[in-house]
Amino acid sequence: MLQLRSVMKVADNSGAREAYMIGIPKKGNKKIAYIGNIINVVVKKADPYSQIKRGDKLAAVIVRTRKEMRRRDGSYIRFDDNAVVILQDKTSQDPKGTRVFGPVAREIKDLGFNKIASLATEIY
Repeated sequence: MLQLRSVMKVADNSGAREAYMIGIPKKGNKKIAYIGNIINVVVKKADPYSQIKRGDKLAAVIVRTRKEMRRRDGSYIRFDDNAVVILQDKTSQDPKGTRVFGPVAREIKDLGFNKIASLATEIY
């Protein structure tokens, strides 16, 4: 569960390191996003000489949150940090990077982000 202005890690090798949530497209005035939601972010920290620069506005999908999330079977899933994966554009479900670092929630694969799930090191 992330809200506007949340700062989170970028879990791929696109060049961005830290992102800041500025909105949730197609959700009206909603201010809270969960695992699997596509959000708009601004890059706060980036690697030098990378394609993505500081201040770029991009689309990203949430892959990990510190706030626990209840699953349909009654169990809960929780991670150590908040993380996103940068997408190629707002309509695409393909990641901009070629690697995804750290674990990813199983809900990502269920929501159709198969490429992100296949690139992830672990799926919880």
